[in-house]
Amino acid sequence: MDKKRRDFLKIAGISTLAGLGGPAVVDRLVNGTSPVGANAAREYDPDAQGETHKAGAGEHGEAAEGAKTRKRWGIVIDLRKFREDPELAEKAIKVCNYNHNVPHFTNKRHEVKWIWLTEFENAFPEHSQYHKDTKTLETEVLVLCNHCDSPPCVRACPTKATFKSPDGIVGMDYHRCIGCRFCMAACPYGSRSFNWRDPRAGLDMKKINRKFPTRMRGVVEKCNMCVERVGIGLQPACVEVCSESKAMIFGDLNDPNSEIRQVLKNNFTIQRKPSMGTHPSVFYIV
Repeated sequence: MDKKRRDFLKIAGISTLAGLGGPAVVDRLVNGTSPVGANAAREYDPDAQGETHKAGAGEHGEAAEGAKTRKRWGIVIDLRKFREDPELAEKAIKVCNYNHNVPHFTNKRHEVKWIWLTEFENAFPEHSQYHKDTKTLETEVLVLCNHCDSPPCVRACPTKATFKSPDGIVGMDYHRCIGCRFCMAACPYGSRSFNWRDPRAGLDMKKINRKFPTRMRGVVEKCNMCVERVGIGLQPACVEVCSESKAMIFGDLNDPNSEIRQVLKNNFTIQRKPSMGTHPSVFYIV
């Protein structure tokens, strides 16, 4: 890490600590007027997407109207289908890793994850595990970045290296990332990985996807909901590889006639850590 980056991190760290101690911030948090407090108090309702700011009409009326017509991409993961065919998860992980040149290291400390399997109780700690049925507890859950409607990682990033697009996808600009890892601390889902080593050392350079950039040591990375594919009208790679089984459904959460909205309408779904108020774009059918 060069001197300029170290100096920036020192300044950013001091500024953050000073800001957190400011009375204005405390007042906003206590009175619920900060972005975090306001979003945490707002209950998520898929049928009301694009209309959550209606109450603030008037000076923000035009912005609210724009939000209603804007796309917001989301994914439904049907855990029942993954229980029926456990190989589906491995296919989704494999195609994601290839498409995005995700490195593989045997040392868990250096592990980089975009989409992976974890235990049900780790994925959904807020949903009671007491006397849960055996099938549910034994099923590993496919997890990824939740592309939240109110992403704390975006607010925490001092360089705007992580940002939210108008369509709801939370992206990364690797060139802006300074490796401060504030976004990792802010993410309540553990969906971000830091490149402690040169990621290229964990790749077979003869078999990489040359249509997607490799990264460098010292930057954070995560699932980008295949923004490079979605931008040209394709589905995310993990969704596409599961398309026959319908284990993963991708679509516009703001379109009441979209397939994903129909699936949400006809199935009971849960989300990860809903009490955090981040409003994830990933839903699970249990």
